[in-house]
Amino acid sequence: MATKDIPPFTLSDQSDLPLWVQLRDRMAYLINSGFYQPGEKLPTVRKYAADLYIAYNTVSKAYMGLERDGYVTTVRGSGVFVSDPGAFPREGGQADLLVEEFVKSCLEEGMTYDDIPKLVSKHIRKMKRNHEEKQ
Repeated sequence: MATKDIPPFTLSDQSDLPLWVQLRDRMAYLINSGFYQPGEKLPTVRKYAADLYIAYNTVSKAYMGLERDGYVTTVRGSGVFVSDPGAFPREGGQADLLVEEFVKSCLEEGMTYDDIPKLVSKHIRKMKRNHEEKQ
């Protein structure tokens, strides 16, 4: 079975997150979203490194993080395969991934961790007010 092409995405040199963390998070998203299915073989470390123009060790570290978190399993001599969905935490599913991406975006915009809940609370209050006005 051939592996899928690597979907286009950008890693940011400007981010506070190391490249390997950005890559691990993106790959976890691709697994959670169903782009990569359970049992599917992932592209090789070398392919990811070449396609994204990043160091082999960066991709290798991302793969190790995915394995540590239970998203993938390495089969010596065969490759890296997506784990069964029950093998990794989904908590709130898509909502968790969206929140995590939102928090990362806020941090990249220069906000502090303490600023983020205040921003969310402000928008919740605004949305509640708008909802109540419509009723």
